[in-house]
Amino acid sequence: MHEFSIVNALLELCEKNAEANNASKITKVEIKIGKLSGVEPHLLQTAFDTFKEETICDGAELIVHVQELVVFCNTCNAEHTLEKNEFECPVCKGTDIRVIDGEEMMLMRLEMDSN
Repeated sequence: MHEFSIVNALLELCEKNAEANNASKITKVEIKIGKLSGVEPHLLQTAFDTFKEETICDGAELIVHVQELVVFCNTCNAEHTLEKNEFECPVCKGTDIRVIDGEEMMLMRLEMDSN
């Protein structure tokens, strides 16, 4: 389960950001997970809840936003959101598309306490 290693990296990133901002605690971690990222949000939540103890994120809330798959169709010359992982344009049914969002996981925001 690679969610454990992802949470490990996320906790390290939180530590670095807290240190850079002279924070003693992180109270909220907000991330975006793309549908094609290969990360299961519920498994990530479980891993975060397990590994955050005795870290700067102990007691922190994890907010997960799931990003839909967004593509650009070179035939229509337009951006579309795909409902399914079928790589064709939902408008013209063309396959000359490229993914522009929904493949990555991103740390969006941290709430920190300096007490």
